Amino acid sequence: MLITTTQNIEGYRITQYLGPVFGEVVAGINFIKDFKAGLSNFFGGRSATYENELLKSREDALREVSERAAIMGANAIVGVAVDYEVLGVNNGMMMIIVSGTAVKFE
Repeated sequence: MLITTTQNIEGYRITQYLGPVFGEVVAGINFIKDFKAGLSNFFGGRSATYENELLKSREDALREVSERAAIMGANAIVGVAVDYEVLGVNNGMMMIIVSGTAVKFE
């Protein structure tokens, strides 16, 4: 599955627009991760704990959007955007949404 943030695929022709497609992941941040991230915040520096959770969640959302596009018969997703939100009690959840347009190209 070709995934691109652009609206077209250079050197190829989009033959069919199949519609919008989404991949969503909601990840909980547990107490241990919060504690480790808090130490990074207190002492300075980057929080590898949150960065790793964010990376894994984004990869999961990309995999999900690819699977959904494939079910629609697509071989590419164009115009991809990735959105992040923090939600839940005490901001204890992170939501990643990947959206785009499922297409067929040749």
